[in-house]
Amino acid sequence: MGNGAWLSTVTDPFPNLNGNNSRVTSNADSSYNCFAWAGRYTDRWLDPTKTLGYWPPDIPPRATPNNFTKVYEADGWSRCESPDVEAGYEKIAIYTDRRGLPQHAARQLESGRWTSKLGEAEDIEHNSLQVFDGSNYGAPAVTCVGRY
Repeated sequence: MGNGAWLSTVTDPFPNLNGNNSRVTSNADSSYNCFAWAGRYTDRWLDPTKTLGYWPPDIPPRATPNNFTKVYEADGWSRCESPDVEAGYEKIAIYTDRRGLPQHAARQLESGRWTSKLGEAEDIEHNSLQVFDGSNYGAPAVTCVGRY
């Protein structure tokens, strides 16, 4: 998929995102969000506060980095030390705003690049976690989960 019109409509909320550091990898799809995509789900909206979303019943229904990490851990992910590439591992970075509330999640690809779902819009591949600096997504939190 080319960047074309996508860049003119999506990059406004993401001032550092551009055709040099990212590319669209799928069409828009409102059936899943970034948190689900990071965990490899395309059949649910992973959100403790959304009426039609999915949230495991044994995890408190509050959007915190720790609770999202618990959701991923329930699916076989485990905490890791850094977002650096490690052979044989997939990793998830959770972005938080200034209050420490989760706003976004991205999954690392084998290449070291990252993949993200932009709300109800497209999935993208991007060079680094910093492409969302200056946006409402906040910054990558220390929380990181990985699995083989």
